[in-house]
Amino acid sequence: MLVDVEKIREISLFKDLDTSLLEYFAQHSRLQAYDADEIVFHEDDALPACLYLLVAGSLRITKMSDAGKETILRLLWADAVFAAPALFGDGLAPATATAMEPIQVLTMEREALLEGFRHAPELALHLLTVYNQRLQHLHNRVHGLVSERAIVRLIHYLEYFAASAGTEPVPEGKRLRSHLTYYQIARSIGITYEECIRLFKQLKGKVTYERGGKITLLMPIQQFHEMLHHGVD
Repeated sequence: MLVDVEKIREISLFKDLDTSLLEYFAQHSRLQAYDADEIVFHEDDALPACLYLLVAGSLRITKMSDAGKETILRLLWADAVFAAPALFGDGLAPATATAMEPIQVLTMEREALLEGFRHAPELALHLLTVYNQRLQHLHNRVHGLVSERAIVRLIHYLEYFAASAGTEPVPEGKRLRSHLTYYQIARSIGITYEECIRLFKQLKGKVTYERGGKITLLMPIQQFHEMLHHGVD
């Protein structure tokens, strides 16, 4: 599907660029829709040399171990850049990307993006910042998996989604806008499904979990930081 200029302008990465450059990008971009549970690409698929942007919906990035265990690497929402190797790497998908709901993915040809860098160097800096933040998050996550207790990893995980995807007020506290199932959380922080249920029971009075992955924080985020500082029972 062809892309119009206004669709490009809606993406935060490009919102401040001149209209002429947006028109150029639009000519070299495509928009693809996927249904819920549809695969965008499989791990190790050869990818075209493009920038991948999630325009609408949510995406699950997973990797399968040699033993057949699936690990959820990331959950992404609209405006997220993904599949970095397609742009700057070996062109092979590093993991499997699956639509969690109906989504739209924009791809932009690498040569067009490089031409854009020449006209707007700040665009390159912005994109490097995005990738640097991604690497920092990955570093923190790997460090946490190695050194932190499961209950601490769970709290960090909930805090991350409260900050990145936001919350909405409810009478009990603040509900995460992201719906995170026991399975998704367990596969993301390196624990079993059963242990995930046990940890939520351990956080009773501080966090509630409802069917469908609706999670409510019953106390301010700052108090979670204090819990981590003083230790979690």
